[in-house]
Amino acid sequence: MNVPPTNEKKLGLWTSTSLVIGNMIGSGVFLMPATLAAYGGISVLGWIFSAIGALLLAKIFSNLSIMMPSSNGGPYAYSRKGMGDFAGFLVAWGYLISTWCTNAAISVAFVGALSTFLPVLAVNNLLAVTFGLGAIWFLTWINTLGIVTSGKMQLLTTLLKLIPLILVCIGGLFFMDFNNFIPFNMSGTSDFAAITATATLTFFAFLGMECATIPSSSVANPEKTIPKATMMGTIITTIIYITSSISIMGMIPASALQKSVTPFADAAAIIFGPGAVYWVGGGVAIAAFGTLNGFILIQGQVADAMATDRLFPAIFSKINKNGVASSGIIIGSVIVSMIMVMNYTKGLASQFKFLILLSTLTVLVPYLFSAASYLLIKMQTKTQSGSWWSASILASLAFMYSLWAVAGSGQDTVYWGFMMLMTGIPIYVWMMWNRQIK
Repeated sequence: MNVPPTNEKKLGLWTSTSLVIGNMIGSGVFLMPATLAAYGGISVLGWIFSAIGALLLAKIFSNLSIMMPSSNGGPYAYSRKGMGDFAGFLVAWGYLISTWCTNAAISVAFVGALSTFLPVLAVNNLLAVTFGLGAIWFLTWINTLGIVTSGKMQLLTTLLKLIPLILVCIGGLFFMDFNNFIPFNMSGTSDFAAITATATLTFFAFLGMECATIPSSSVANPEKTIPKATMMGTIITTIIYITSSISIMGMIPASALQKSVTPFADAAAIIFGPGAVYWVGGGVAIAAFGTLNGFILIQGQVADAMATDRLFPAIFSKINKNGVASSGIIIGSVIVSMIMVMNYTKGLASQFKFLILLSTLTVLVPYLFSAASYLLIKMQTKTQSGSWWSASILASLAFMYSLWAVAGSGQDTVYWGFMMLMTGIPIYVWMMWNRQIK
């Protein structure tokens, strides 16, 4: 029998909050201003719309964490409680697929960021693969040392990645030219279409808001810590996203911003001089490194939760001497390594990009199922009518927003993402058969 860790060996409020912020703010956000520049200032409204949806979902996860404070797996545990084993399995299987693909993409982004300091990484695939694998396996080792060690690494990298973001957010406000926001809508489409398009793009920057709920049993006072960490992390991230977009769009004309491959570095150079390019590049590398650490932790926790409930092979819940389900972390990192290498292999690079695209849907399904499960679990608890109506409104809004996000990911993504989810059915059938014969 595993001895539950004491509070001294658990994640506190700030490490849990850093898991939320760190997993949401990856390297991709550093490119977002350039992506949105084609739409003009109206993209800020897209940020606000997607932030509202993210906050609705964050509230769902906060409330669920209070109702089920020690349920490992977050969205998996909630979906299983509300909708049964099969729904829980689909959520967890999709989440694992998404996490493995995301970690591979983050590894590639980390190597790309390092190329600012080591240009050879941009032309030497063997060296790039070596650095990428080195990052994956160093952080895999860190995560096998214990949840507290993982949490400290997450807190450190989150603080370091926030420094360049905050400096640009605040400093940029003093260099803004409001003429850069004119015309407000540059997309050539209606305001509604432009807001919808930018909200779809920006919503994916909020993926990861649920991460504090996943290692629930490893969080001190989870019924208080997790809801606070989830809401604080989402709110802080929202403020940084919106403020940084306003600052950068106000500093750099849209025509130039659209062509920029390093919008944050360009903005930092305006504020602090040419040398700022390097510390922003360092911030991008740290952002990728920290996010990779957070999601390696998550990939082990989700697989462990499934295996503990006998919905995944038992090896994924095998505990090492540090009290960590290390086998799941290691197996997951083997898969991540294989996917990452595909990006640097001629003939497989297109398959790598295809896998990353399809993983989009598999991370949206947990949001959809969690919103529905929240209402179902609320019905099971038989609470007062007042809380029932507020829960109904919250669940309905979060569910509709999640459904909109799924639809917005595109027909091909939905179809192939659904097919990826179905690949887990043989595993589910096998596990159910094993349950019966035992």
